[in-house]
Amino acid sequence: MFPNQSQPLVTAPAETAVLALLLAEGPLSRGELARRTGLSSTAITKAARPLIDDGYLHELPPERTAPGAGRPVNPLAVTPDREFFVGVKISGDRLFGAVCDLRAGVRATAGQTLSDCRPEAVCGLLSELVDELLDADPAFRARTRHLGVAVSGDVDRDSGRVRCSGRLGWRDIPLAEMVTGSTGLTVTVENDVKALAVAEYWFGEGIGTGYFALVTIGAGIGSALVVNGQLVTGAYGVAGEMGHIPVDPSGPRCHCGAVGCVEALASTGAILKAVRRDTGRPALEFDEVVETARNGNPAAREAFVRAGHAIGVGIASLVNLVGPERIVVTGEGLETYDLFGLHIEEAYAANAFGAAANCPLSLRPLPWEEWARGAAAVGIQALFPGHPPSSSTTHG
Repeated sequence: MFPNQSQPLVTAPAETAVLALLLAEGPLSRGELARRTGLSSTAITKAARPLIDDGYLHELPPERTAPGAGRPVNPLAVTPDREFFVGVKISGDRLFGAVCDLRAGVRATAGQTLSDCRPEAVCGLLSELVDELLDADPAFRARTRHLGVAVSGDVDRDSGRVRCSGRLGWRDIPLAEMVTGSTGLTVTVENDVKALAVAEYWFGEGIGTGYFALVTIGAGIGSALVVNGQLVTGAYGVAGEMGHIPVDPSGPRCHCGAVGCVEALASTGAILKAVRRDTGRPALEFDEVVETARNGNPAAREAFVRAGHAIGVGIASLVNLVGPERIVVTGEGLETYDLFGLHIEEAYAANAFGAAANCPLSLRPLPWEEWARGAAAVGIQALFPGHPPSSSTTHG
């Protein structure tokens, strides 16, 4: 069914460049591909031929590029249903799964309640979820070989190990090996925010950029960076973690051990803890905190002001360091953006350096299924050798 069951689909640089660009921005003519990649027309034809023969690309009907133009061209396009990819997002109490096509279009979704966070129990339930997803359509099981798994915490993608996930209570778990054993699929494990950033960069708001950032606000404060077309992981795999930038030396201690991190001030848990303390109401739940803040309670409103300021300073730090062209802000915390959005924007504008402040913040509510789509996008990257390429690096 597949040219090389466990090997990357493309290995030659020309094939890699052509497929990456068509995945993100196709259909494109051979002439446009040549212009965007810097390859000759002959090299484009040679690179595309095996992908056409294997069914990953196809030619669209001829079209003229402009009135009075010469011979019509046949644009090249990705064949979305040539291969499917399963993505699973592991949260603290639920598994979210999706089957996506070759262009990350969601074809099926499913979920499972997670009551036991032990790695063995999660892997067993994950395997059941994958079976449920693949059984949704006969074509899925026949044309799926890659599974992406997204999990919070410190993830070593190369080894497939979860080095630490505070939310799940995991430390040094060989998750890719365990899930491969239970599903028979080729498994790639990635940090959940980085996986979401991959999907947004390749198939969403980040298309056409070389420098891109995604920030998530909610139970945790996460972020991921794309620099010069590459997802930044750094030497230790944790680069770009805005949530653990210290912004207030007199602030509370973070679960990471540092003091005054963005997450220690701005996560839903941090806001809840501060309001419980300042109101003397230890039984408050977060929904009640939101309601009291919207009703004008000073302690609740001040907690959101502090949170917004911390997030804004954190985003400004990212912008000052790497200068992204766009920043997407998402996460369940967007539901309370009315309480701290203005303070995020003010702190961002006050702390961003010079023209960097022109980088727009794009609010993008994303349902949980989008996190599973992010995991599937990581599986799509497995078609490429080593660290996946970027279509943006080929822009002329």
